[in-house]
Amino acid sequence: MSEHSTEQIRELLDSLYRVESRRILATLIRLLGDFDLAEEAMHEAFAAALSAWPASGVPGNPRPWLISTARFKAIDTLRRRARFDASQDELVRYLEAQSSSAERSNEEDSLEDDRLRLIFTCCHPSLPPEAHVALTLREVCGLTTEEIAKAFLTTPRTLAQRIVRAKARIRDTRIPYEVPTPKELPERLGAVLQVVYLVFNEGYSAAAGTEVTRTELTGEAIRLGRLLAEFQPEPEVIGLLALMLLQASRHAARTSPTGELILLEHQDRSLWNREQIAEGLALLERALKSRRFGSYTLQAAIAAVHAEAESVAATDWRQIVALYDQLARIQPSPVVQLNRAVAIAMCDGPEAGLAQIDAVLEHGELADYYLAHSARADMYRRLGRSAEARSSYEKALALTQQEPERQFLQERIRQLK
Repeated sequence: MSEHSTEQIRELLDSLYRVESRRILATLIRLLGDFDLAEEAMHEAFAAALSAWPASGVPGNPRPWLISTARFKAIDTLRRRARFDASQDELVRYLEAQSSSAERSNEEDSLEDDRLRLIFTCCHPSLPPEAHVALTLREVCGLTTEEIAKAFLTTPRTLAQRIVRAKARIRDTRIPYEVPTPKELPERLGAVLQVVYLVFNEGYSAAAGTEVTRTELTGEAIRLGRLLAEFQPEPEVIGLLALMLLQASRHAARTSPTGELILLEHQDRSLWNREQIAEGLALLERALKSRRFGSYTLQAAIAAVHAEAESVAATDWRQIVALYDQLARIQPSPVVQLNRAVAIAMCDGPEAGLAQIDAVLEHGELADYYLAHSARADMYRRLGRSAEARSSYEKALALTQQEPERQFLQERIRQLK
């Protein structure tokens, strides 16, 4: 086959890796029972495809080919290890005994179940909470340790150690790779929802990089949300899915064609995705009717007020403040108080909003949170207090690593000068 065709195969495999690698990995972890072995085997399978497909052609369904190839690559690896470690022999025999026909018949049916098993394994209660997010983002979503470290303000080395320890604990304590039983589910679901929420937030407003959003993460979080809602249609699962759909509906309006950040007040609402809004509103209604909802549903209700308003001026800000009041009662946090302060400013003016933001910042938890300083700067700007606005914008600029946000803050500083 020609060099050009080999390059086409490479491009196809790059695309397959971006779209399918996490699904393939989840299935391999089920088949092999080992995170690191599964990942190594998956990479070997993609390398084998690059070598084989230019001559043999691309399989009609590449994913089963890659899974099967990876499985045999793993068996070869274990055979080599068995020469030095007799304990590997039993595992090799077990994997070889698995019939390939059963594997093929189960792969398509089990694919989504595999993702669900993997996320519940990553969020197992015997793992420390800080490992849940790190392991899920790494293994379920495919982020690098550097990307996760940036998102959660830690070092790549610390993050990598956290992931290694979590994998070792899963292996050493034989944490089952399975969806919990109905009896176990209530104590397990909260951690999973939190992780899905954090994945979505990192995608919706990237902590670093050249783009405001990372659509592969928001899409992944929504897909996981749908999977959870189908598996366990509890009000908060439905509420979280509603929240993600309502937030994601604004995607096309949040940046200009050249990538500049566009704030909510200046967004072209005709670009908002009405299908996602309609689905989100319907899900929200289901969750609210249950009377058993929590913080995700309340956040979805806030997003719904925005989604249904024709403009910022037409938004029912009093209702948003009331919803933040409820949210603060069941999930008190400085970020909730900050968002409430911004809503109060829209109701009662920037002076009232500034007083609320100052009260939040006095507690110290948001001292390194750039959005707190950016919100404070905006209050000063609206009050005509340019020097104080500039100082707060500069603090926000020093704290953010997202390039469009940096450009936005730099432009605000230039305007004040």
